[in-house]
Amino acid sequence: MNKVSLAPSGLPCIAGSMYEDFGEIRADVTDRLTHAVTDRSVPMHTPVVATADADARVMVLRGVERGGWLLRFHTDARAPKGAAILRGPRIAVLGYDKQAKIQLRMRGRARIERDGARVEEAWAESTNFARRCYLGDAPGQSSPVPTSGLPEAFETSEPADAQLVPARPNFALLMVEVEEIDWFSLAHSGHRRALLTPDEARWIAP
Repeated sequence: MNKVSLAPSGLPCIAGSMYEDFGEIRADVTDRLTHAVTDRSVPMHTPVVATADADARVMVLRGVERGGWLLRFHTDARAPKGAAILRGPRIAVLGYDKQAKIQLRMRGRARIERDGARVEEAWAESTNFARRCYLGDAPGQSSPVPTSGLPEAFETSEPADAQLVPARPNFALLMVEVEEIDWFSLAHSGHRRALLTPDEARWIAP
């Protein structure tokens, strides 16, 4: 029998492959992603997000809905990824938990939301210190010197609510509608790999 222990996150840390059932795998995906939203110490809190222009970046996972089939990230509305998504909405999100040896490759379609109840709620939940990022220069803007892009007054200080009014139009959400999850468990006793969609699942060779 395979030995199962708990990692510091409280999620299973598997010695050997214990996954033989699609229900267990779907539960693992949901638990792992949901936990990653609130626990900064787990690796999947900061997955790699790759847009269709072959550009990739590490982003903070801010929200998970529908059991992991809808992911939410915060982004600057002026960032180049927005234009890339308009040209082609295909997107991939990669997360890897080294301790559990679980890899999630998620593929789907992306959209940028600049307005609406979900955006307003996310903005309201952010701290002023985090909101100050959207007062700065647009991501990718050239500079003759090394720069954080932030106004000098807010390099190390938190702006007041009134000072953040110009920042709100620059705040947006990157929403990822996951269409397929490639789930991969590494184990000495034999790797396991499954391809999941919201409605179907099948085993594939690692």
